[in-house]
Amino acid sequence: MVAEPSDWVDQLARAVIGAAIEVHKVLGAGFLESVYEEALCIELALRGVAFERQKPIALTYKGQPVGEARLDLLVGGELILELKAVERIHPIHKAQVINYLRATGCQLGLLLNFNVEQMREGIDRIILTQ
Repeated sequence: MVAEPSDWVDQLARAVIGAAIEVHKVLGAGFLESVYEEALCIELALRGVAFERQKPIALTYKGQPVGEARLDLLVGGELILELKAVERIHPIHKAQVINYLRATGCQLGLLLNFNVEQMREGIDRIILTQ
């Protein structure tokens, strides 16, 4: 069963997509992921969108801690952003976002690949299924 994200999370996603399109419009393709992360953080801050950068999340296995992962960005405490600057998105990239959703309990993640001609081609919306 797929539960649609709340209106609030959808609003966050729209704000992030607008910011990502602006970053891509200004910078274009071809830079490292870290450049896009920095630029997106600047754009989100300019737009007044709350976010946490390189947010650590605890990972457990059968209730026992096994380490931690870092989210590229957590927007509004509810939207996970995974940024890429790759030739193409592979299934492992989507699996990474799904695992982050499971680990955090968030409903929605955006996988943003900035190495595309048009930013709209580089946006994958990933919903956690129950």
